[in-house]
Amino acid sequence: MLEKDMIQERGFKNLFADGRAVGFQVRIRTPYYRGIWASLLEGAEVTVDGQKFSPEEVKWTIGDKTYTLAELEKASNVRWPFEEAATLTVPKSGGLSAGLHKIEVCMLYRASYIPESLGLWPMKSERTITLVH
Repeated sequence: MLEKDMIQERGFKNLFADGRAVGFQVRIRTPYYRGIWASLLEGAEVTVDGQKFSPEEVKWTIGDKTYTLAELEKASNVRWPFEEAATLTVPKSGGLSAGLHKIEVCMLYRASYIPESLGLWPMKSERTITLVH
């Protein structure tokens, strides 16, 4: 079951490769009540304790497949359902330290029924979460 906040506490963790932390992951739920087609996502800026990571750095896992920002644009047959969390993976050498972290996510998306010329819809959320090693 998903939490009501866009940023989910469960799934916040460091990502390891060859025994060393190479980044971190945070799960988010879609803020849109109908779910979102992946091709309408314009990325997410993730900020941790004041350090910003651009949408181009963040990879998205929707279902069982991971996408770069460029790949999301072409994923017209992939839907992010309302009832499932997506995982954002952020590269960061050494990962994050154990303890409390202020996480901010600004997700940008387009609504399929609004002309693109009217711009993007930003959805922002922030939360303090504990990272456990």
